[in-house]
Amino acid sequence: MKQEECLICCRDAGLGYDNKPLIEHFNFVVNKGDYICIVGENGSGKSTLLKTLLGLIKPVSGEVKLEKGIQSGKIGYLPQQTDAQRQFPASVMEVVLSGFLNRIHNRPYYRREEKQQAIAIMDKLGIADLKKKCYGKLSGGQQQRVLLARALCAAQDILVLDEPVTGLDPAASATLYQNLRDLNQEGMAVIMVTHDLRSAIMEAKYILHLNDGEYFYGTTEEYKNSKFADIFAKRSVAE
Repeated sequence: MKQEECLICCRDAGLGYDNKPLIEHFNFVVNKGDYICIVGENGSGKSTLLKTLLGLIKPVSGEVKLEKGIQSGKIGYLPQQTDAQRQFPASVMEVVLSGFLNRIHNRPYYRREEKQQAIAIMDKLGIADLKKKCYGKLSGGQQQRVLLARALCAAQDILVLDEPVTGLDPAASATLYQNLRDLNQEGMAVIMVTHDLRSAIMEAKYILHLNDGEYFYGTTEEYKNSKFADIFAKRSVAE
């Protein structure tokens, strides 16, 4: 990869809070067009890593360098939903347009081109016909595609997702994975935290596995042959 295609670069970084690292000597690079799945047990540092990559917290030590567009907020983020958020009483169009909030600053309205871009993104994800529907009345799979559309309104070259298939039925999960696959093939970098290890190995180009202060980062093939891939993971891939 050329240097100008590097979006995020962590060099010998310590990630944590209050000068207490959960992960030390962390080296990690995200280039344009990468597809990376992050796996690991609860408490292994996945949330801390995401917050660092999003620029919400600073590393305890070392360097985490974000591309200028990411520093200015041009990164798409699809967080885990709470029960209250699932009942949010806004139209689909309103939710999707809120992805532009980092751009409009104090401007009290959305521009025509932003509305057109939002509709184009919804059309690509197959939800344009839902634009006037109440977000809280949609199915779980439809809500995730709406939130993905919102994230894409903010995204420039990178999309970060936190457990996006949790609670979805198999059909909705398959649709979401297909959407991500298409976006990645178009050049969007995808970073996804997931507990769905089998799909992670099938979909991603690289796996980042965090485990009790240690980590593995490499290609899916390298991961399958590493000590981090347990018997269950290998069996799941073989099925």
